[in-house]
Amino acid sequence: MGRAYQNRKDSMAKTAAAKTRVYSKYGREIYVCAKSGGPDPAANLTLRGLIDRAKKDQVPGHVIEKAIDKARGGAGEDFSAARYEGFGPGNCMVIVDCLTDNPNRTFGDVRLCFTKTKCKIGTPGSVSHMFDHCAILAFHGEDEEAALEVLMMADVDVTDIESEGGLITVFTPNTEYFKAKQALTEAFEGLEFEVDEIQFLPQTSTEVSGDDVEMFEKFIDMLDDLDDVQNVYHNAQIV
Repeated sequence: MGRAYQNRKDSMAKTAAAKTRVYSKYGREIYVCAKSGGPDPAANLTLRGLIDRAKKDQVPGHVIEKAIDKARGGAGEDFSAARYEGFGPGNCMVIVDCLTDNPNRTFGDVRLCFTKTKCKIGTPGSVSHMFDHCAILAFHGEDEEAALEVLMMADVDVTDIESEGGLITVFTPNTEYFKAKQALTEAFEGLEFEVDEIQFLPQTSTEVSGDDVEMFEKFIDMLDDLDDVQNVYHNAQIV
């Protein structure tokens, strides 16, 4: 119990330019999700969760609708997923998930973020084996045992479940996401998720201190500024 996890960093945008980048990232992800899994949020649970997150991050409705309409029309860019791994400042482990229409450009941009901050980009699998690919569902409630019973009855493989401060958090393998979410929404009427994501959770942490802290912040900011970067996962613990 008590496993820590980090929500996506790009939810807090303070300037118009930063907000535009956040809207662009969500718009791209919603478009790809709707195109691959269907544009109906009622039938596409991943899309529904993504829309909920976008609304919580104050993404305007017209941005969401435009992305879905674009996917419904069948035209538009052909984005593909790309994942890069490596070692950041202080030798922390980093995973960078992207959606790109030009893999060569994206690789070059991500690699530049590594090299400009004296980091090392690795080969596929070089650090991901030290992370758990988990679905995380968190919602308000007090009865942890009732939630666990619902999931067990639905034959969901629950990795962990915790209850703290009136919030129940369920961790499952990423492959169990749909089954877990459906079981919970059917069992608890009107359930709204505070966290509804698939993330990479580090199995260990690496302390980052001294001059490496400033370099780490620069590294993360450079990655967040790239349009193709959707999420950055790491095991850094700033001290």
